[in-house]
Amino acid sequence: MTAFFALATSLLWGLADFGGGVLTRRLPALTVVVVSQGIAAAVLGAIVVATGGWSEAGPRLWFAFAAGLAGPVALICFYKALALGPMGVVSPLGTLSVAVPVGVGLCLGERPGPVQAAGIAVAVTGVILAGGPQLRGAPVQRQAIVLTLIAALGFGTVFVLIAEASTTVTGLFLALFVQRLVNVAVGGAALYVSVKRGAPALPAAGFPWPSLPALAFVGLADVAANGTYSVAAQHGPVTVAAVLASLYPVVTALAARGFLSERLRTLQAAGAGLALVGTLLLATG
Repeated sequence: MTAFFALATSLLWGLADFGGGVLTRRLPALTVVVVSQGIAAAVLGAIVVATGGWSEAGPRLWFAFAAGLAGPVALICFYKALALGPMGVVSPLGTLSVAVPVGVGLCLGERPGPVQAAGIAVAVTGVILAGGPQLRGAPVQRQAIVLTLIAALGFGTVFVLIAEASTTVTGLFLALFVQRLVNVAVGGAALYVSVKRGAPALPAAGFPWPSLPALAFVGLADVAANGTYSVAAQHGPVTVAAVLASLYPVVTALAARGFLSERLRTLQAAGAGLALVGTLLLATG
């Protein structure tokens, strides 16, 4: 069960990151975050009301609140980095986020077996190689790398916090709702400050209504990924769940190849293959 939900997380996050990166080439990153997370919050609010999730309110929601503070910073940095691109380079560096939950899992006494330890090493190496790597280049590219590293730290922190935010399905809906409300509040405040300083919130042509379905998909896929990751982390070792969930950059790179015609070089294809081998080792270990 852990492997299934963690791999579902990587698929959802990979597609959400691809969509967010594409949208950030048309809209400011803050606008993408606020609108997409606002849509997700509205949908989650309806689910919480329908399932009676308010009854699950308790101290664990503070973990969701903290995740809501860290999430927007990570998303904004990552979307900006993806917009600077190329996605096949930026996205795999995000796998460094796995260091945070894996480190927490080891501190809590988790000790992967030999096969799982090998799977972790192979999978992480594969994801990094899937990005090139291309660390040399223009200042813009170096800026993208710095933004990605900041985002990775934020994502890893969210990994840990959201796994602790609930123990039941209805509680998970409530935790994700609280997280999204905080996301929107923090992102909205940052957007307000940005506009006051003269930065545009929208393109000159106004709000791109044709992009609304894509914004909704990004927000809902992101929240669904948080949910599947929480389930994966609660039903198995955090170290395994975190590594399998961190395969999302491979999905983003493949989506960029399919939709944007970004070429995958031999090294990137080999990295994707290693990531798959690492996944199999983790799933069978």
